[in-house]
Amino acid sequence: MVQKSLVYIIGFMGSGKSTAGRKIAASLGWTFIDLDRKIEEFTGKTIPQIFSEDGEEKFRQLETDALQIFKSEINTVISTGGGTPCHGNNIDVMLSTGLVVYLKMTPDQLTSRLLESAGQRPLLKNIPDDKLGDFISKKLASREKWYKRAHIIISGMNLDISHLKTMIRNGQPA
Repeated sequence: MVQKSLVYIIGFMGSGKSTAGRKIAASLGWTFIDLDRKIEEFTGKTIPQIFSEDGEEKFRQLETDALQIFKSEINTVISTGGGTPCHGNNIDVMLSTGLVVYLKMTPDQLTSRLLESAGQRPLLKNIPDDKLGDFISKKLASREKWYKRAHIIISGMNLDISHLKTMIRNGQPA
């Protein structure tokens, strides 16, 4: 696989995309972009505000637009939103312009991480705690077909940044 100078970090919400993206970018000496933060900067609204005021469809279009803006970056790591690869042709754009890394986690691992922040996440805010695991399992299952197209699939638990950096430099799947 050819080494790419643009890396996309994908995975379900709560999988650690932003944290891992920052660490990988720092270890490579590259720029880091959090796609959700850029959307907030562009719109002057938080992601929850966009969802509540404009709807999920508008948010998904903003994600696609932001992806188009940044797809030509070099020496950059971009963490995407959990649904970014699953809409329109976003996964194809990412696969053709960079190296895509999927931080894979189980529904139980994600549920454990997301219990504390569910109320702040638009897709989870109306899900009772006792139903969160089922919701995550179903949503993750529906997104896996896009996530699994990533060049590199690696566990998001106890992520070894040094190992991932080597895989990115070599363009090798895990």
